[in-house]
Amino acid sequence: MPNIKPISDLRNYSEVLNDVSVGAPIFLTKNGRGKYVILDMYDYEKTQAALRLMNELAKGRRSGEQEGWLTPEEVRAHFRARANEV
Repeated sequence: MPNIKPISDLRNYSEVLNDVSVGAPIFLTKNGRGKYVILDMYDYEKTQAALRLMNELAKGRRSGEQEGWLTPEEVRAHFRARANEV
């Protein structure tokens, strides 16, 4: 169940921060509406990594659509050539 608190609870911020844990963000409300989220650093970094991955996948898809897709054989040949460079 989500941990939802009014923003006024930040007056005692140490108690609010004690409730934050991995996988359990705190949602802060202002005037009864969601306004902010407090995340554990691990969750924040995981979210940022997922966004970077999705961005790279989108770039790859756009590249494939614009420049054409490689066949599996072409991909294997590319990686074999790179492995031989090392």
